[in-house]
Order: sequence, then structure tokens, then C-alpha cells
Amino acid sequence: MSTSTTSTTTATTDTSDTTATTREVVDAFFTRFGSGDMDAVLDLFAEDVSFHVGGADNVPWAGSRSSREEIAEFFAMFPKVLTPPQEYAVHTTVVDGGEAVVLGHNRFGVKATGKTFTNHFALHFTVAEGRIRGYRMYEDSHAIAAAFTH
Repeated sequence: MSTSTTSTTTATTDTSDTTATTREVVDAFFTRFGSGDMDAVLDLFAEDVSFHVGGADNVPWAGSRSSREEIAEFFAMFPKVLTPPQEYAVHTTVVDGGEAVVLGHNRFGVKATGKTFTNHFALHFTVAEGRIRGYRMYEDSHAIAAAFTH
């Protein structure tokens, strides 16, 4: 009985530590992203990442990536195709072990069309060993695709 209690306590402590680390990494991601420090954002990613943003073919950031170089290109694209955010808010973060889901919304203008879009999003992070190893963005792909349409 005593061994079982120790194992359970250890597992709970490990999960608590993992959850705390995941929360720190996710919070750092948004702090660094918000300040525009893309090099610091990239430092949070593992060398090999499962990275995906679904969307229409006319949305330049839609697709899958796996290397830090591809992820750097992803983040570098935004100021080229979008105006600075008119609104950007993160309102909910749920963390469980190495998984985190962040809910928020933003509004941007598309430079090529002059249209704006409001996007409610969910971003799923997987964090292991203090690095982002999984990144899945779920966003309003219809509104974004429409804003990129001439």
C-alpha cells in the first residue's frame, strides 16, 4: 500500500511539474510573439515539430511544417501579408500535463485586398522537455479565405 501511494504521489508531482513547464512555455510563446521577438519565439520550438494550420489554398500560412526553418518562414510571412493586428486577445488557456489549448480572437487586414477578418481561434500546443513539439491552429478559415479573395 505504501509503495502504491508513493507511485501515485510521484506521478502527480511529475504531472504538476509538466503542467507548470507547459504553462511557462505557452505563456512565453505569447509574450515573445506579442513583442515581435520572432527569434525568441523560435527558440521555444524543438528541432522537429508537428506543426499544422488548416485553411484554403489562398491563405499563405495554411499547411504543415516540421522544421524550425519552415516555422521561421511561417512567422516571417505575417507582416508581409497582414497589417498590424487591429485586435489580438487570448482569453482562455487550459493546460494538462504536456498539452495546452489556448482560445482567443484577433482581427487583421489583408494588405493585398484591403479586407479585414475577425478570427476566433483555438491553438493546441504539445510541449515536451521544455520545447514546443506540436502546434495545431484551428481558426476561422472561411473568414480568412474570404479576406484574401479579390
